[in-house]
Amino acid sequence: FGIGVSQTGTMYIERHTISIQRETNTTSVWTIPDQFAPCPSDAIILAHGAGNDMHHPFMSYFHQAFAQAGLLSIKFNFPYTEAGRKAPDRPVILAHTWRAVAETVMSHEAIRPRRLFLAGKSMGGRIASRVVAQGLPCDGLIFLGYPLHPPKQTDKVRVEHWPEIHCPTLFLQGTRDPLCNLDLLQSLLPRLGDPVTLKVIEGGDHSFKVPK
Repeated sequence: FGIGVSQTGTMYIERHTISIQRETNTTSVWTIPDQFAPCPSDAIILAHGAGNDMHHPFMSYFHQAFAQAGLLSIKFNFPYTEAGRKAPDRPVILAHTWRAVAETVMSHEAIRPRRLFLAGKSMGGRIASRVVAQGLPCDGLIFLGYPLHPPKQTDKVRVEHWPEIHCPTLFLQGTRDPLCNLDLLQSLLPRLGDPVTLKVIEGGDHSFKVPK
């Protein structure tokens, strides 16, 4: 299961291969703070967006930041990026991957966390929200740029599953995000029953980049 362990400062980095389905595996990176203790501590899993993989600087930044905050921080590849393909997997495969990773973390006897949070960049967050709506246990969702709608198509919102989400949610959204009209997002947030927090990045685009 574990493929190697290294230590960076007060962080331990483990690389794990996770079985998704028959003959399909993917890679994950687990960053474990030195002070992490099973059961009393929390974990967060981070999924990449459609156009990059878990090694993208955006992903690495948040992955490390979560660990520095004291959480067991895990990032993973979806099967298509693991295989070097550009086109995302079918939604059912993406969802199955999320479930497999979450179940692997929660069933790991040595580091089973007390609470589990799911986070994702764009597509990764949207798929996380779908599997939670379908019943995957979760203590909170973090959206690093939720893709509310396709560019310039605000009539095609991706919120039909939101009423089935019953955990706290945090949205980080840029004001220049072409995939998320902020006024529209705010009007739809009441569909989420539990506490909702929206943090706005002034001038940020879909990847939080701001004009120079």
